[in-house]
Amino acid sequence: MRDPAQPDLSVIIVSWNVREFLAACLNSLAAAASSCPHECLVIDCASEDGSAAMVAERFPRVRLFRAEENIGFVRANNWGMREALGRHFLLLNPDTFVPERALPVMRAEMEREPRIGILGPQHFNSDGSHQSTRRRFPNDAIALLESTWLQALAPPRLLAHYYLEDLSDEGSYDVDWVQGSALWVRRELWQAIGGMDERYTMYFEEVDWCQRARRAGWRVRYHGAACITHHGGASSEQVPTMRQWHFDRSKLRYTRQYQGRALALLLLLVLRSGYLTRMALEAGKWLLGHKRALRLRRLRGYGKLLVSPLWP
Repeated sequence: MRDPAQPDLSVIIVSWNVREFLAACLNSLAAAASSCPHECLVIDCASEDGSAAMVAERFPRVRLFRAEENIGFVRANNWGMREALGRHFLLLNPDTFVPERALPVMRAEMEREPRIGILGPQHFNSDGSHQSTRRRFPNDAIALLESTWLQALAPPRLLAHYYLEDLSDEGSYDVDWVQGSALWVRRELWQAIGGMDERYTMYFEEVDWCQRARRAGWRVRYHGAACITHHGGASSEQVPTMRQWHFDRSKLRYTRQYQGRALALLLLLVLRSGYLTRMALEAGKWLLGHKRALRLRRLRGYGKLLVSPLWP
């Protein structure tokens, strides 16, 4: 029998050097506690900006876990899920703001449809514009074109289909996958298929997780009636070269795993040629004397990517 003192929802936040964003996020969750009681866990990945001390001082009810190093988004979330007590998990980025109504709306949808294993809410950018967070699984063309230097060559209809632009932002419907910045996850799904694959440090881990969920018979849901604000990239933008490396390496891993080695090798060629093309453009602008300090930083960044071990 379920312990009535056990929280129904565990909110898990992985944080690295985003003190002010994290404080705002925790404040929004505290305001929502009356409409949807929950426990909150913060996994701090060795932040150097006082984030952990701030949580301990200002949010004593939050369960704080401190990693000795930056263990990455996936490992930290898995740690949080192992420690969580709730029947449901909400994996939430620290650069989000959660209005009071969002939590009970997501909970009601999960209770209404017991085969939904993962649910993602509608996202808004900082300026109030809609942020696209729902997708179909990538086909071979999307793997090679989307989010690479060739994206400008992609037919608009191909991208629109991938981004699910044929469906309403305000609707509620099953999708292939939803963005990992806010994932409501049923504990039973986690028990059935396990947590995120830790071979993905960050990026594409949610695509893989949704693949595994759907293959195991669970549904993945986009729920436009639940709305949050996601400022975006607060942690990863601190190290843009590493962010690009993690994204490209994770994309290669996913492509090899689900679409085959041959396509992954072709994607590797596309990525490497993209670094060379961008280096040539930056070098040309540097020679013309246009923002030389910026061009030099970018040249160094693309140079690091070019010699980095991308094949997963």
